[in-house]
Amino acid sequence: MMKIGDLAQRTGLKPSAIRFYEASGLLPSGARGANGYRLYTEAAVERLRLIQLAHRLGFSLDTLRSLLAADADGLPHEAVLTALAQRRTEIQTLRQALDAQEAELERLAAACRTEWARGQCVDLRSLTPAPASAPRQRRPQAAGLP
Repeated sequence: MMKIGDLAQRTGLKPSAIRFYEASGLLPSGARGANGYRLYTEAAVERLRLIQLAHRLGFSLDTLRSLLAADADGLPHEAVLTALAQRRTEIQTLRQALDAQEAELERLAAACRTEWARGQCVDLRSLTPAPASAPRQRRPQAAGLP
């Protein structure tokens, strides 16, 4: 058994993060010793390493919570594989959106260079959104960039 400080040192997490994971239902509460300190087993180290991996891979707390709910019987393999596939799909969608934004930024930069070389302002109305980028609701802006 180890105290929260020892657990923090072994996992590289702050004690406050460990308490947060407990409060969030991701980590079972540590047993209390006679002195009132939380005491954790080696299973807590492994659970926190799994939480850190999931966090690093961008899984939501809700997704992780649903996967860990069945952890008493072991992680549900099919559910884990499904969650991994869903996360990969999310990443692909994000990548497409970022690629579209990057292309639009490059078009804007090219328009700025061209128009500024002519001593003119860029007419933003002439720049159409890149394909596959959803129009966003924004505050009205000026018709051109100085």
